[in-house]
Amino acid sequence: MRAGSLIITCFGDLLLPRGGRIWLGSLIALLQPLGLSERLVRTAVFRLVKGGWLATEASGRRSDYFLTPTGRQRFEEAAEQIYATAAPVWDGHWRWVHVVGDLGSGPREALRRALYWQGFGELGSGNFVHPDADWQKVWLALRSDGLDPWLSALLPLQATHAHLPGTADDAALVRCAWPLEGLAVAHQGFAQCYGPILAEWQGDQGAPAGGCTDAEALQLRLLLIHDYRRLLLRDPQLPATLLPRDWPGQQTRVLCQALYQRLLDASERHLEAHLRLADGSLPAVSPLLRQRFAGSGAAAAQATSR
Repeated sequence: MRAGSLIITCFGDLLLPRGGRIWLGSLIALLQPLGLSERLVRTAVFRLVKGGWLATEASGRRSDYFLTPTGRQRFEEAAEQIYATAAPVWDGHWRWVHVVGDLGSGPREALRRALYWQGFGELGSGNFVHPDADWQKVWLALRSDGLDPWLSALLPLQATHAHLPGTADDAALVRCAWPLEGLAVAHQGFAQCYGPILAEWQGDQGAPAGGCTDAEALQLRLLLIHDYRRLLLRDPQLPATLLPRDWPGQQTRVLCQALYQRLLDASERHLEAHLRLADGSLPAVSPLLRQRFAGSGAAAAQATSR
């Protein structure tokens, strides 16, 4: 795995509920059991600072690293999908972005990449589609990615399928715009990796984290959300009505929720014992942490009873 990507997951999942800040030495200690050396962590953090994800602040001879407003915004946007308990309900309207001007190859590729991270599928050159994108959030994201000079070449549209006899249906558009087969394989791979862990703990109500240590619970929680986040970067989280009946995405979501809930208490104990800021203090945890996967108790019970 890429060290920088794992560190972003660490900041977003473990640290954001505690202010999104950590002493570098504490970060190195948290990640060392996962095979990230001190040198690798320092190099990755330096690159994240240069990339605008993190900033640094000295406290005596030590330094804290924390999420920049841009880095915080990016993860909070991702968190809406990561910790959601269900796929969105579709209102029947397609959000469409049509390029009406000549962007040039560089801006065109930057636009394609930025809309991809917002979950848009591409329909030929200069046409991007999404079933329920929030226009304000999309435009803010494009501006934060430096695309403001080219927004005048974009025409945002909202379209409704007329359902005329003999024409293509919405499912055909989805198959054209998104690589569903590859996404399904990715979901199955996630289930094959983490499903056996949850199955091994099935029915063990006395030890929610399956008897693993607090340190192991934190490491597993971090890897779980890291892999789930990377999966969701590829998956636009389409409404269920637009997906095949046997789509594995909801099962993946239920599995992640159930395992995360089992790991939460033990992993938080490890953070309480080892997370420190540069001044030696422990940042307080936000009550919002317990609202992640809110309402997923029934889903978790269903997953563990299989």
